[in-house]
Amino acid sequence: MRIRHAVAALSLLPATLFAQQRVDALQAEIDRRAAAIAEKLTAWRHDIHEHPELSNEEVRTSKLVADHLKSLGLEVRTHVGGNGVVAVLRGGRPGPVVGLRAEMDALPVVEQVDVPFKSTVRTTYNGVSTGVMHACGHDMHVAILMGTAEVLTAMKAELPGTIVFLFQPAEELPPIGGAGPMIAAGAMDDPKVDAVFGLHVGPGPVGAVSAVAGSTTSAADGLRIVVHGRQTHGAFPSAGVDPIVVGSQIVLGLQTIISRQVNLNTAPAVVTIGAFQGGLRENIIPDSVWMIGTVRTLDEGMRTSIHERIKRTAEGIAQSAGATADVTITRGYDITNNDTSLTAKMLPTLRRVAGASMLRPGSASSAGEDFSRFAQKAPGLFISLSVTPPGVDPMHSVNHSPLFQGDDRALPIGVRLMANMAVDYMRLGRVQ
Repeated sequence: MRIRHAVAALSLLPATLFAQQRVDALQAEIDRRAAAIAEKLTAWRHDIHEHPELSNEEVRTSKLVADHLKSLGLEVRTHVGGNGVVAVLRGGRPGPVVGLRAEMDALPVVEQVDVPFKSTVRTTYNGVSTGVMHACGHDMHVAILMGTAEVLTAMKAELPGTIVFLFQPAEELPPIGGAGPMIAAGAMDDPKVDAVFGLHVGPGPVGAVSAVAGSTTSAADGLRIVVHGRQTHGAFPSAGVDPIVVGSQIVLGLQTIISRQVNLNTAPAVVTIGAFQGGLRENIIPDSVWMIGTVRTLDEGMRTSIHERIKRTAEGIAQSAGATADVTITRGYDITNNDTSLTAKMLPTLRRVAGASMLRPGSASSAGEDFSRFAQKAPGLFISLSVTPPGVDPMHSVNHSPLFQGDDRALPIGVRLMANMAVDYMRLGRVQ
């Protein structure tokens, strides 16, 4: 009996060996093709970086993307949910449908990095003249996904499934964003996406990769508080109700919600006031002030609790001074949840592509992400790729900073990551 089993096992060996050789050949071809287009990736990235466009203004960028995808012979839809671009690549063999996503928009930031492709674009944002910069690395995301499309299209006959490329506008525009309108326009439905992958660049040694199962980026909710007092002369404060003082107390009171009222062992959370405005003269106490901020949470129960506590704190402090506070909290991007099974399935892929020493332990981030909406439509995995050039302090080159920098050498790594995740998912089958 044992001899028969041994013979049977040996008879399967050639087929197994052939299958593994086929996988190895696919992986080697991805690596070769990604390296071959490195200069093209850099040229795309520099062009996009030099011509940044704000949320819902990505006309030039989306045309660049669509023209490239059409040149590859893909099925291309434009103006999807705004300036979104969707392209479909149907492989030579049947299999799952994989979504790959990149964002196209830039930020109202004046670039302070002296590179040859530095942005000099100016705009008016919220009534203020400012620069426009790809300070969050979306220029790299677009170049990476354009390159991924080129690499995988060249391997079309060998692909066991279908790939949907999702180029998203307005990621930097919560609470609406661009993912929701794209989804509403059918971006994830024709064909229906079985799993979706996203990549975000950030500070750290070039090529380091991390992925976190479960909550990986936070809910990002908008906060606006208007404090109504009673205007009076600055020399006679007792004749009115000073909304500046009340508003200042509210700002400080909000910080006790995080430091004293919620259990941070459950999950981290942040309440930040980013703007506070009121008054016109040094000797006039104004009638009202307003402030805006953001609320970041990684637990849905904590999210609800913090919203309630913000309202109670602001209204209570205002009432104690004879003022009133109008509190408006707008739910923005939801928590991005990396599907646990999908994350486990892709870790060997990430380890192989990045190298064992460059697959780093990740942690949940208080940054918000519109990718969360794609991950609600299909199992999702959102990974991080470090891109800080050598000699640059990663702490000074963080996303949304005017000093943010990305190393072009990370671009082919990004292509290899996206292409290998897509191919390995199609090869291994759908998440159960």
